[in-house]
Amino acid sequence: MVQKAVKHNFQVHLSGIIDLLSNHLYSGPQVFVRELLQNAVDAISARRNEDPDHEGEISIEAIEVDGRPHTLVVIDNGIGLQEEEIHRFLATIGQTSKRRDELLTRTADFIGQFGVGLLSCFVVSQEIVVITKSIKPDSPTVEWRGHSDGTYSIKILDKDIAPGTQVYLTAKADSAEFFTPARIRELCEHFGSLLPYPIKIVNGTRKNIINESGVPWERAFLNQKDKIAFLKKYGEETFNISALDCIELRSQVGKIEGVAYVLPYAPSLTGKRTHKVYLKHMLLSEHAEGLLPDWAFFVKCVLNANDLRPTASRESFYEDEALEEAREELGNCLRRYLVDLAENDLPRLEKLISLHYLAIKAIAIQDDELYKLFIDLLPFQTSLGFMTLSEYKQRSGVIQYVRDVDQFRQVSRIAAAQGICLINAGYAYDSKLLERLPAIFPDLEVELIEPSMLVQQLEDLDFDERERSFDLIRTADVVLQPFKCAAEVKKFKPSDLPALYSANDDALFKRTIEQTKDQANSMWSGILDGVAEDIGRGYSQLCFNLDNSLIKKMCGIKDRKLLQQTIEMLYVQSLLLGHHPLHAKEQELLNNGMIGLIEYCLRFQTE
Repeated sequence: MVQKAVKHNFQVHLSGIIDLLSNHLYSGPQVFVRELLQNAVDAISARRNEDPDHEGEISIEAIEVDGRPHTLVVIDNGIGLQEEEIHRFLATIGQTSKRRDELLTRTADFIGQFGVGLLSCFVVSQEIVVITKSIKPDSPTVEWRGHSDGTYSIKILDKDIAPGTQVYLTAKADSAEFFTPARIRELCEHFGSLLPYPIKIVNGTRKNIINESGVPWERAFLNQKDKIAFLKKYGEETFNISALDCIELRSQVGKIEGVAYVLPYAPSLTGKRTHKVYLKHMLLSEHAEGLLPDWAFFVKCVLNANDLRPTASRESFYEDEALEEAREELGNCLRRYLVDLAENDLPRLEKLISLHYLAIKAIAIQDDELYKLFIDLLPFQTSLGFMTLSEYKQRSGVIQYVRDVDQFRQVSRIAAAQGICLINAGYAYDSKLLERLPAIFPDLEVELIEPSMLVQQLEDLDFDERERSFDLIRTADVVLQPFKCAAEVKKFKPSDLPALYSANDDALFKRTIEQTKDQANSMWSGILDGVAEDIGRGYSQLCFNLDNSLIKKMCGIKDRKLLQQTIEMLYVQSLLLGHHPLHAKEQELLNNGMIGLIEYCLRFQTE
């Protein structure tokens, strides 16, 4: 016989949920103030749906007993609750505090649509007392007492109060710091400075409204100049920076408004892009990520979103299609700002580029219009110093570049000495920008330069010089053959550089394989040997400089062993100057060479 399944309800362990809230869901206990403000604002918004002329108000008082923080009182004149609603909304975990039909039709009025509401208050208080009266006719005053052990009680009070809700919290011993008047005021300003209803902080007979200023970008100004000055001051107070400029941001998707502040310093490329973000004017996070495109790292923003979906903790947004579209719209606001500067305020744009050229380079790669506008203004490192592309084009008809920083370091002095202007395109975005030039400007010629190509442009030796350096070349070819490196002698500037190491891409890749083999076991070494065999002819070259006094002396050395050791040391030195890491054989060469030269010098001291 098949036994019928018996249906059971889950047993909820409230203390476990409170621990989950305080240690995992929320960023800290202080968010209970946000939850209290949220409930009050939502209650007022719900009442205004019934009575559009209703003027909402929230009052908060921290009461001390015997000079110690004790009780927090939060009062709103919102819609209030009846007894049946209390059972549904305050005592049911996971139940949203709005009716389903209200959520379906009026979601834009409310901040919280998920959430645990008052449960967050159990993080700082053992007991929550709610006294409430609904705006519905003949509604009684109802008291609800919730306890952290998962129990609650409800009773009807004889006294009559104005419609709305009063919440009373008694501080836990380890949470008293959150109940001081100063701390409560600080947290209310932190979370609720942009909320639309007055928040009164009561301290004895004094009452102060902490959000009188309202939303800064929604204020009326006599002119745009005054507005920009005010927004800049707001940004300075918010982020403690003196912004170069401020940019108004708007997105229909997500109903977002706010201000972007152009940073007065160049931020790190690897740093997080965080912004101060509000949801329906309640602070969501001071460190929100993902609101702007990745390239927009030159600004820091204050934003308010009315129609994006928050996560359960309400401290960030879900990464969904709406957020992606909003991010694109906000990016377009920044694009329009940059285009306007390029067309109407070139000095201000040049000042911005001098600090944030990496951000401009990042966006120019993705946008042909901005590429055309900005490419000539962007700075590049060259062998003759930093210059804009426009300045480079005035010097040379052909744009020559190397795409690796180490290669540039290796050849920049030599190129500069020969009057050759090479661009270092080894930094972020530079090679991609230069490679796109012929596609955008067909008349421009762009040439990728390998160090070996530069060697070919150096001055050749005459017949007598070749004769004099013959033994040097012959010995060097033998010494360098195990390292797959050929030797050559030319003349070039600067004369204090004795030798130049150059290699093509295949040779550099083979060097990487050799370094990897030094750390690999026998099995992987065999595999790497197979990979190396499949690579094309990797060649490298050590070019000696006959204009250098040391190289001239080396041409006259008759001691074969001394010449060999000198060549080995110059080879290693050239690798180090080019920032090429040494593999095991080359490190051994360095060690043996140093010892050999020391022994050679000591031999003369003892004779």
